[in-house]
Parts: sequence; structure tokens; C-alpha cells
Amino acid sequence: MEKSIKKYFPVFLLPALVAFVLVFLIPFLLGIYLSFTEFSTVDNAVWVGIKNYITAFTRDKNFLNALWFTVKFTLVSVITINVISFSLALLLTKGIKGTKIFRTVFFMPNLIGGIVLGYIWNLLINAILGAFGLDITYDAKYGFWGLVFLMNWQLIGYMMVIYIAGIQNVPSELTEAAQIDGASKSSILRNVIIPMVMPSITICLFLTITNSFKLFDQNLALTGGAPAKQTAMLALDIYNTFYGRIGYQGVGQAKAVVFFIIVAVIAFIQLKITGQKEEEA
Repeated sequence: MEKSIKKYFPVFLLPALVAFVLVFLIPFLLGIYLSFTEFSTVDNAVWVGIKNYITAFTRDKNFLNALWFTVKFTLVSVITINVISFSLALLLTKGIKGTKIFRTVFFMPNLIGGIVLGYIWNLLINAILGAFGLDITYDAKYGFWGLVFLMNWQLIGYMMVIYIAGIQNVPSELTEAAQIDGASKSSILRNVIIPMVMPSITICLFLTITNSFKLFDQNLALTGGAPAKQTAMLALDIYNTFYGRIGYQGVGQAKAVVFFIIVAVIAFIQLKITGQKEEEA
């Protein structure tokens, strides 16, 4: 049986490998090359070295503003989403009535598309601010917290389901033994439950960090970067640069490469740290 698997393994691997090379690897490498060129189409690319990267960091204030705005948004969103979803998961694993209904209701926002969510929350927030003669584009802080609320509403239910799965896999013998030894609820949570659900924490942190950094649809629909591009996140700024400024396609591509490196490095560091915590647990 094992010999048959080894014999036909390349046959089954080949379609996936071809698709990976054609759909991801070649466009990815071409994108890196284009970030060092000036171009309007792939055929007329002219090599300019690191000029596009210099322009992105020194002559384009919108890029640095978008980077800082994205970092702040990611920090707040990751903390709030994971704390609230973990708290809900703890609550919904206590055997209270209607648990399945609550899980379904909390998960449903994740099924709604980003553009639709953005427009829905735009209407809701503007309805509230309108009572004071304001709207979400009046000040950047309104857009910031609007995006945070939107992101929380969309992802809390999804992360909650992952945390519930992790909590339910904690052996009841461990918590019962801790209770017999006189451990308090907070001590059990800190020393038993959290270490045992580290795999779920790793997954949730990875998903919330990457989704927060890559947020685009919701940003476009909710604020569009207004006022004066102060609420534009990295993905939206790259889009505006590439498609909204003539002759800046190379700069937009350079921003995209920097964007990829930032997300990859942060995700790698997070996975490394939480992976060590899993091993310790």
C-alpha cells in the first residue's frame, strides 16, 4: 500500500504544484520585479532600482500615515477581538440554556461580505452621529473606532467558535483535580485552561493579525479613507496609489512588497512565540 502511494504521489501532486506555480509563484516573483521598475503595462517596464521604495517612504506621506493607522487598528482589534471572543467562549461552555442558538447568532456576521458590512455600519454609525450634526468622515477618530467596531462584530463569533473547540478539549479531570486542590477559578483559568487552549490562541491570533492588516473591503465601504485619506489603511492606500495615480504603478507595487514583508514577519514572530508557549504547555 505504501509503495503504491509513493508511486502515484507525483501524479496527484502535479496538478496542485502546477496551479501553485502559475497562480501564485510566477505572479509573486513578477510583482517583486515590477516593484523595481516604472511601468504602465508589464511589457513596457523600465528598471529604476530602489527609486520606487524611496518614493514610497520619503515622498508619499499617505503611505506612512496608512502604515501607522493600520498598526494602531491592528493592535486594538487583535486585543479586543480575542479577549471578547475568549470570554464568550468561556461563558458558552458552561452549559447554559440556548448555547447553540447563541453560537449561531454570534457566528452569522462572519458570513456577510466585507463591502456589505462596510455599508451597513456606515449607515448605522452615520445615523448615530447625524443626531449631533456629524458623520463618520468628519474626524479620523470616528473612522478608526468605526472600523474597530466593524471588525469586532465580524470576527468575534468566528474566533469564539475556535476557542470553544479548544476549551471543550480540555480534560475535565484537570479542572476537577485543580478544584479539589483548592485552586480558585482565576487560577484554574490561568494555569489550566489557557495553557491547554494555546493551539486555539495561536490560530486566533494569526487570523486576527493577518485579517486586520489586510483589511480592504470594509475600509473602502465604511470611510473610503476620508477625511483626506487619514483613515486609509495599507491595502486601500496601495490600491489608491496603483490605480489612482498616473505613473505610480511601480510605487504601488513597491508598497505591496513592503506590505507583504511586514505581514509575513509579524505573522512569523507571532507563530514562533505562541508555538513556544504551546510546547511549554
